[in-house]
Amino acid sequence: MPSSTKATEARHSKPVQVLGRVGMACYGVVHLIIAYLAIRIVASGGGQEADGRGAITEIGSTGFGGFLLWVVAVGLIAYGLWQALMAINGYQWIDKERRRTMKRVASAARCVMGISLGVYAIQLAAGSGKQGGSGDQQQQEFTAKLLALPAGPFLVGVLAVVVLGVAVSSAAKGIRKTFLDDLDFSSLPSGSRRWVERLGRVGYLAKSVVFGVVGVLIGYAAFTHDPGQAGGLDAALRTLADQPFGPVLLIAVAAGFAAFGAYCFGAAWAHRK
Repeated sequence: MPSSTKATEARHSKPVQVLGRVGMACYGVVHLIIAYLAIRIVASGGGQEADGRGAITEIGSTGFGGFLLWVVAVGLIAYGLWQALMAINGYQWIDKERRRTMKRVASAARCVMGISLGVYAIQLAAGSGKQGGSGDQQQQEFTAKLLALPAGPFLVGVLAVVVLGVAVSSAAKGIRKTFLDDLDFSSLPSGSRRWVERLGRVGYLAKSVVFGVVGVLIGYAAFTHDPGQAGGLDAALRTLADQPFGPVLLIAVAAGFAAFGAYCFGAAWAHRK
């Protein structure tokens, strides 16, 4: 039996569907906590890193942190594996091959993100979660390794362009509402489409802003040959906070991330198989 056929059967199996959709809800929870951490930056200027790893750490700091970390870990890893199957041969309902390929590439990226966050949750639950540093530190270390290579600044510049491309793609999803192609609203309560659509649009637009800032930071690191100028999600949010009307911008972006987190709950239920 071809591997693609096996992947299709696995993707359509009920256990994989249930675990993957629960995992997508966990992915939504992570975004809700990132929104909360971003608001804390506005309130105090400090606090936990406002990124995926910071959100996992925040979960671990609650009264039932140990138990919740294991739940989130299982959910995120299941989500990552579900996205891996989607990357192999998913999105068959998309007619255009180019769009289908792009969606599969995006699923592959979400696979890596989901599994890496799930593994970090396991490390934190086991008492070793601070290994590897923050998301910003990891981005800076990776940028430093690229800069040390021949044509390093060029390679970092290419990375910046890729991230900016992700920002443009996210904005296009929000404006054109193409994310709705992946949802089957017949499984949702009547009248829910409008709310899921609005939450998704706001969420994708907010994420495009943050990806754009991350791309600019990486590009500046390439221009200055200084990996310390690069950064991830947390650095992008703090950069926004430092701008004129920064608190207002950051609150708006935080609201967008919260909207995306809520959208993930509806998308988890209605995602096409």
